[in-house]
Amino acid sequence: MRILYIECNMGVAGDMLSAALLELFDKPDDVITKLNSIAPEGVSVSAEKTQKCGITGTQMHVVINGEEEGHGSHHEHEHHHHHASMEHIAGIINGMDIPDGVKTDALSVYKLIADAESKAHGMPVSEIHFHEVGTLDAIMDVTSVCYMIHELAPDAIYASPVRTGFGEVKCAHGIMPVPAPATAYLLEGIPTYAGDIEGEMCTPTGAALIRYFSQKFCERPLMAVDKTGYGMGHKDFKAANCVRVFLVERTESSDQTDQVVELKCNLDDMTGEQIGYAMSKLFEAGALDVFTTAIGMKKNRPGILLTVLCRPSGRESIIPQIFKHTTTIGIREALCNRYILKRTETADENGVRTKTSTGYGVTRKKSEFDDLARLADKNNDSIL
Repeated sequence: MRILYIECNMGVAGDMLSAALLELFDKPDDVITKLNSIAPEGVSVSAEKTQKCGITGTQMHVVINGEEEGHGSHHEHEHHHHHASMEHIAGIINGMDIPDGVKTDALSVYKLIADAESKAHGMPVSEIHFHEVGTLDAIMDVTSVCYMIHELAPDAIYASPVRTGFGEVKCAHGIMPVPAPATAYLLEGIPTYAGDIEGEMCTPTGAALIRYFSQKFCERPLMAVDKTGYGMGHKDFKAANCVRVFLVERTESSDQTDQVVELKCNLDDMTGEQIGYAMSKLFEAGALDVFTTAIGMKKNRPGILLTVLCRPSGRESIIPQIFKHTTTIGIREALCNRYILKRTETADENGVRTKTSTGYGVTRKKSEFDDLARLADKNNDSIL
């Protein structure tokens, strides 16, 4: 399984993301050559190594008719002489020599931007005219990201919470708050924070790309990283102005990790029979494990700590069952990283199942106790 994780600790912009993705390729020069071959007439793309706060990364440049139009990273609002409709942008993207899937992705990203602009300006999408994000360099940024993600072909894409910055930004419509209204709409439902640096950290193009491609927004999960890429912005801040990406190549290694949710509650007013029944219902609801621990509670009462382990995707079905079958009025949650052994099962001619666990330099085999007991009873033999 191949996982791409995008770290937006300094926000995100189209050219910064494309620069970071470029560093994940073994032959980035070949990617640049390909991008130039698909670019619209008069448009060229280049990449150069640069440093921010002592960190070396890649910076992307889009040149149009010999002139660099602007810097998409935190600068999308500064040039204001282009007015492009969605139809015009679609014509440019559809005219590129790129796979249909890349065209679909790029057009979908622009559809998100169009919908956000429509909300921000109170007019139908058909009447929206893109200013900064409709320029050829922005179109190239979006297409480059879509193309590189297509080539990397990750099975899953996750992103961190997004730093937006704060203050005001000058754009074609005047002075606007940060994040700009269209960006704010694009970030709805995504965890964001302002941070302590004044300025525009997240651009509309960056927000649209993250919204479209990321399947989940979370802190970087437990993973063994194979490649890291740094995409540098054009502005300088007190912190390194970059987007960082991590690529995880999970092969069929025996060493495995995953995550489980741990749900806990304290109980001091249930009988043993009631708790036993609740445990059985929680297993039926899909819990991976349910167990109890004897604890001392307030007012010197002995009590029971009920712990339930489940998949992150299963918490929504487990939590209502805990409230339904116990007397608790509050549940504590913790996300736990697990190191697990890979498990396989075989059976011999007597139907005795043997479970083999491997990984982290360990191999263990254990026969299923119930099968051994059945065979011992059948042969009137000892289980020892």
